Amino acid sequence: MVLESARLQSLDVVVAAIKEETFPEIESCGYPVHWLGLGQLARLVRLFKETGVRKAIMAGQVKHAQIFSSSVPDLTMLKMLASLKQKNTDALIGGVARVLREEGIDLIDSTALLKPHMAPEGKLTRRGLNSRESADLEFGRPVAHKIALMDIGQTIVLRDRAVVAVEAMEGTDSVILRAGQLAGKRDLTVIKVSKPKQDMRFDVPVVGVATVQNMIQNGATALVIDAHRTLLMDREALVRLADQNDIAIAALPPLE
Repeated sequence: MVLESARLQSLDVVVAAIKEETFPEIESCGYPVHWLGLGQLARLVRLFKETGVRKAIMAGQVKHAQIFSSSVPDLTMLKMLASLKQKNTDALIGGVARVLREEGIDLIDSTALLKPHMAPEGKLTRRGLNSRESADLEFGRPVAHKIALMDIGQTIVLRDRAVVAVEAMEGTDSVILRAGQLAGKRDLTVIKVSKPKQDMRFDVPVVGVATVQNMIQNGATALVIDAHRTLLMDREALVRLADQNDIAIAALPPLE
């Protein structure tokens, strides 16, 4: 989506693809693709400087758990990690952004090329929230907001005003799966929020068809997201699938 938007705007793009995460199909994007390991921060900087890059945008996902994988960090990455007081998402990616900035490369808003794909405020599906789902929302959204404030996770799953599962490093799909296992795969409400004062350069909430498929499989009937801060992957398809399965999706103004 980012590359298509760049193409429509005739922007020159260099792709730095992370070996541990990026799909090989990226090779067919029509732009130069350079593969590097997750820990190769010095190589990333060198690539950008050699190709004249002055602005960078993060697209796609790097799972937080990859930090603890077998990826070997280079000296630049090790120095950055050693400078951090904590290793939560904001601190880690903020550290990468700082290194890039020191080298004259600005990490910009990750949605800069994706504004049309951000969730608008309001009901996105034919069906709105019913009374049970609304009660879960009233109880659960402040909880999700506090968890996001502490940078633990951005998604919680509820049933009958009780928190069934909380996201940490595992990601939204895994937390929905776990909630389904715990609550018998029925009557679940999924709430996904942005962080207070969300840094739009990274870690922006994303939902897509896979999210709705996971909800169907695990008995979730409603999804509530933050308007203007949540990226909708293939909006038409995800709304169509939700409508076909009587799932409600609503986007509300972010809490601050």
